[in-house]
Amino acid sequence: MGMMARMRHLAPWFIIAVGGLFVLFMVLSDSKVSNLVRRQSNDVGEINGKKVTYQEFSNLVEQYRANQVQRTGKDIPESQLDAFRDQVWENLVSQSLVKNKINEYGITVTDQEIINVIEGPNPPQIIRQSFIDSTGKFNRAAYDQAIHDPNNKKAMLQVEDAVRDQLTQQKLVSLLNASIIVSDEEVKRNFMEQNIRMDADYALVDAVTMPKDAISYTDEDLKEYYNKHQDEFKIDAQRKLKYVLFENVASHGDTTGIKKTLEGVVKKLKTDTSSFKTYVKMYSDKSYSIDTLAPNLLPKNVVALFNKAKDGSIIGPVLTKQGYIVYKLDKKIKTKDTMVRASHILIRTGKDEKAAKAKIDSLYNALLNGADFEEVAKKFSEDGSASRGGDLGWFGKGQMVKEFEKASFSGKVGAIQKPIKTRFGYHIIKVTGKSNDKFIFEKIVNAITPSATTLDRVNENAKDFSYLANKNDFDSEAKLMKYDVKETPLFTEKNNVIPGVGANKALLHFAFDGDLNDISSAFKVRNGYIVAQIIEIKKAGIKPFEEVKKIVERKVALEMKMEKAKKISMNIKNKLGEDGDLSKATEIYPKARVSKAKNFNAANPIPGIGREPAFVQAALTAELNKITDPVKASRGYFLLKVTRRTKFDSTMFSIQKKSLRENILNKKRNRVFADWVKGLKDQAEIVDNRYKFYR
Repeated sequence: MGMMARMRHLAPWFIIAVGGLFVLFMVLSDSKVSNLVRRQSNDVGEINGKKVTYQEFSNLVEQYRANQVQRTGKDIPESQLDAFRDQVWENLVSQSLVKNKINEYGITVTDQEIINVIEGPNPPQIIRQSFIDSTGKFNRAAYDQAIHDPNNKKAMLQVEDAVRDQLTQQKLVSLLNASIIVSDEEVKRNFMEQNIRMDADYALVDAVTMPKDAISYTDEDLKEYYNKHQDEFKIDAQRKLKYVLFENVASHGDTTGIKKTLEGVVKKLKTDTSSFKTYVKMYSDKSYSIDTLAPNLLPKNVVALFNKAKDGSIIGPVLTKQGYIVYKLDKKIKTKDTMVRASHILIRTGKDEKAAKAKIDSLYNALLNGADFEEVAKKFSEDGSASRGGDLGWFGKGQMVKEFEKASFSGKVGAIQKPIKTRFGYHIIKVTGKSNDKFIFEKIVNAITPSATTLDRVNENAKDFSYLANKNDFDSEAKLMKYDVKETPLFTEKNNVIPGVGANKALLHFAFDGDLNDISSAFKVRNGYIVAQIIEIKKAGIKPFEEVKKIVERKVALEMKMEKAKKISMNIKNKLGEDGDLSKATEIYPKARVSKAKNFNAANPIPGIGREPAFVQAALTAELNKITDPVKASRGYFLLKVTRRTKFDSTMFSIQKKSLRENILNKKRNRVFADWVKGLKDQAEIVDNRYKFYR
C-alpha cells in the first residue's frame, strides 16, 4: 500500500487506538459526548446537576460498542451487556468530571502546540509507524508529504484532535504531579529500610494471650467505650429479599429438537460424500479438530460406544456434559499406556479400625455369596462414588494412591478382589475394564441451550408471577405454582452485590427505593429472571449496645490487656536496667516471650515475628545494646535490645539517592491520577437511574 493510501486509512484505527489509551479525554474532541445529546425528557441520571438523557447514554453505548467491534471483530455478548453499560457509565462520569476540572484549571492546547508535535522531530509513534520503510527506518520525507497533502485534510483533522487530547492529558497529569513532593527524609528512610540489617534481642509481653483474670471491667466501662466509639458500630441501611428465580433452562422440547436435528445430520452423513469437516463447519458449536484421547479423558458412555465401533463409524448423537455430540471414529490405535476402569466399596477406618475391618469383611463375604456389587456399593460405600454403584470411571497410572493402583492394574476384569487398606480406609475393588487403546476422532457438538421460544416463555412466566403476586400474595402464588422461594441475607447497597443473586443494579435500586412487602416486576439476571419481595428493612444508624456488647467487651478487654502489657514491659525494663539481659525477662514475668531476631530489615517479615513496622522502626533508631522503652505492636509490647546494626553507607546513599527519589516519585505518580479521579467521584453528586430503563 502506498504512503498516500496509508495516510487515508490512518484515521479510523488511529482514533480507535488513541481512544483506548485516552478514553477519559475523548470528550475533548469534535466527537465529544455533549454533541450526542438530543433533547429528551427521559433522564438516566445526573452528574453534578447535569442531566444525562436516555438518548445520550444509548448513543454513547453504541459508539463504544462499535469501537469494540472495529477493534476486536467481536460484538458484546448479550450476557455481558449490563456489565458493558456499567463500564460506559463509569467512563461517562469520569469524562464529565475530568472535563469540568480541565475547564476549571484553565488547561488549553493551542494550534501551534499541535503543529509543533506533528511537524516536530519526534512525531507521535502511532503516526510514525505508518511511515516505516523496508529497512525499518522512519521515512520522514514520505511523512512530511502526507501530512501536507490537501487530499489528507480530513484524516489530519482527526489526527489533530487526537494529539490535542494527548497534550491535554499530559498537561493535566503534569499539573497533578506538580503537587507530589518526595522529601529527603523519605529517601533516606527508604534507603535504610532496604539496606540496614540488624540483630536484636527482644521480649514480648503478649496481650492477646493474657488470661481473662488479669483484668477486670464493669458494664459501665463497656458503655463508656460504646458511647465514645459509636463510629465503630455504625450500620448502613440494609434490606432482605425473598425471590423466585425463573431460570433460562432448556426445555424437554429444546433437548429433543437438538437431538432430532443431529439425527438428521447423521442420516445425511451416511449417504453424503461430503467430508465430516464440512458438516462440522455447518452444524457444530465448536470449531473443527481431530482429537486423540485415551479412555480416561472421554465420557464413559462414549468409551463404551467407541469400543464396539469400527474405524470410520459415525456414532451418536450421544448425550454428554457438553451437549449432544456426533462422533466420527477415525481410528483406534494401540499404546504402551494401560487404562483401567474400576468400581469400589469404601469403608473408612475413622476412630474404630477394628469395626471398619469387620464391616468390609462382611461385605466381601456377601459379594462372594452373590450380592450385587452396585447395590452393595450404593447402600454401604462411604465414598462419593456410592451413588454410581462405586464406579470410578477410567484412570491411568499415577492417578490413584499406590495400594489402590497396584490392586487395580494387577486385578482381573470382573473379579471381586479381597479388601485392601489405604490411608482412606478399606476398599473392595472390582476392575470392570482395561484398555491400551487411544481413539482418534472428529466431532459435531451441539450445546443444549434454551431456544428463543423457551426464553420468551421464561420471561412471560416471570411477568405473570409478578402480576399475580402483586394482585394476590407472593407466598400463596409461589406455593400454588410450586415455585421455589429463596431468601437473601441482609445486604447493603454500597457493596453492589445481592448475596445469592450477584451484581444487579436494577434489583438493588428496587430493594432500597421500595417499601416493606413491595413486589418487583421481573428483573433480568445472568441466568434468567427474578421476581422479588422486600421482607425486611433496616435503617442506617448505630447498632444497639446489647447487640454489640460482646464485641465491645472484646475491645475493652484488649485495650486493658494492652495497657497492662505496657506496664509489665516497663516494669521489666526498670528491673533489668538499660544494660540488662533481656533473656532474664521471664524471671520477672514468666509469660514473656524471649527470643532473638537475626539479620532482619524492614523489607521482609522478621522470622518468628512477621511484619511489625513498629518493631523495625524502633530497631532502626534505638541506641545499640540498650533496652528500649516498650514498643507497641499488634499483639502487645516489645522490649528490644539491638545488638548489631550495619552502618549507614553515605557513599552508597549518595549513589542511589537520585534513583531512589525517582522510584518513590514514580510510585506516587502511578497512584495520583487514579486517586484524583476517585476523589472527584466521591465528592460528586451522581444520580444513577439507569435501572428504570434497563431491566
